[in-house]
Amino acid sequence: MGKYLVKRILRGLLSVIAVVIIVMVLIYTLMGRDRVFAGDAAYIKLGSNEKEAYRYSKWEEYGYLDYVTYAEYLLDLVADNELDEDTRAKAVGIARTAEKDSEITQEYVEKFTQFYEEQGYTVVRLDAKLQGNRLIKGGQQQLFAYRDRPLLNRVVTYFTGLVTFDNIHYVEEDIGDRGLTFTWFDPLYGGEKFSPAIMGNGTFHKYLFYVDSTFPFIHQNFATINLGTSYTVNRGVDVFTTMGASQGPYVLSSVTFPTGLTEQSADDLHTATYVPGSQSANAVNAERFIDDYTNVQTVKGAMSKVGFSFVIGIIASVLAYLLGLPLGVLMARQKDKLIDKLGTMYIIFLIAVPSLAYIFIFKAIGGSLFGLPTTFDMSAANKLMFILPIVSLALPSVANLMKWLRRYMIDQMNSDYVKFARSGGLSEGEIFTKHILKNAAIPLFHGIPGTILSAMIGAIITERVYVVPGAGNLLTEAINKYDNGVIVGVTLFYALLSVVSLILGDILMATVDPRISFSTKDR
Repeated sequence: MGKYLVKRILRGLLSVIAVVIIVMVLIYTLMGRDRVFAGDAAYIKLGSNEKEAYRYSKWEEYGYLDYVTYAEYLLDLVADNELDEDTRAKAVGIARTAEKDSEITQEYVEKFTQFYEEQGYTVVRLDAKLQGNRLIKGGQQQLFAYRDRPLLNRVVTYFTGLVTFDNIHYVEEDIGDRGLTFTWFDPLYGGEKFSPAIMGNGTFHKYLFYVDSTFPFIHQNFATINLGTSYTVNRGVDVFTTMGASQGPYVLSSVTFPTGLTEQSADDLHTATYVPGSQSANAVNAERFIDDYTNVQTVKGAMSKVGFSFVIGIIASVLAYLLGLPLGVLMARQKDKLIDKLGTMYIIFLIAVPSLAYIFIFKAIGGSLFGLPTTFDMSAANKLMFILPIVSLALPSVANLMKWLRRYMIDQMNSDYVKFARSGGLSEGEIFTKHILKNAAIPLFHGIPGTILSAMIGAIITERVYVVPGAGNLLTEAINKYDNGVIVGVTLFYALLSVVSLILGDILMATVDPRISFSTKDR
């Protein structure tokens, strides 16, 4: 069993890597990179050279290439003490054409060009666009260099950065005494409530470990999972955070900030992260915080995307098993009779009709005949909005369970051990419950872990139709907006859960049926 699991896990991880690589190839190689601007309102408003420079800067954000401007190059020279600020100020302004550059500008433009061309960059200079003697909108002269990112480097960087660990050397600025502080009494509770915490100075997160009253009660910010940064769906936020963060309206409570100021706020101070110079940047931060750990997440009243998907998926799965298993048994016991024919018609209907079509059918029926909500509203407390997505998700699973359990039971009914049981005097009811059903249900156990974990993934089509703010809807939204980071991150999440569900399914089958063994013996 142990060797099998090791091999299965290794093969699964290789499969996950292969899937992510394939998706990256499709996104960064086969799909035109211009599509990322399809829904970019800022891009549409730009013109001429300004639009061209914007394209390259955005392509860098989306992971297509490395991009650096001439002005950034000069700032790097100043930071490395290779250039003083006065010289930089004289050299930074390029003229409308290269021939009109000053001598000092020509010198550093030449250095910029040589430096980046030696590294494989392509240097682009866009002369000013004029109408007569007037500069047209967006026609400002531009100078930058770019280099496409090799797919292999992108893959390696992505996987090596999946998990990062916070440390006291994260902050580059002078932050005083770096180190960790442990306390039994969290200062956010006035130092009076027993609430252990580990805080850092020089770390990215202020709180690395802490305890509060919300599930799972013990929380950590020390290890961070990085599935990829969103650029349109949830701009600047990692996919893992996007899927796991609460949604909906803000939940206000009495919050005491580090300065002692108490306000009604939705800020979660346990999520505070370091932003250089932010404490003194505005009066609000100066009034609330004593250092630059000012960037906090907010508490919201609705579940996370994974939470919505999991609740709907689990209830639908339980409903499917409660209906599908008894109906499948009934169809097998009443083979070729009316109940079997009706069940077969139902199965054929759901197999033949496209999933999108029957979801819209049930949406129309539920909305018009029963007055059920057909879209989600996170600010509403109406639980009826869960009914149609759950029913639409459960019905195909019911049909699938009915089909396979009926098939397995009919196969078992013709087995030799059933004939021996009948000859031994057992009733048909005893044969079905103690022998046929027990053996026929074993293959169905394999799908239980997958059913549970798939609930976290969410139903892509169902969530899209009913506007469920779940993980499944996240992928379709990312595809529509060409959000490459989210597409790759959600794909990785889906692939990992699929591999885990298959392995857990094998383990469950071996546990239920002692005849199944994953070990081999020498003969």
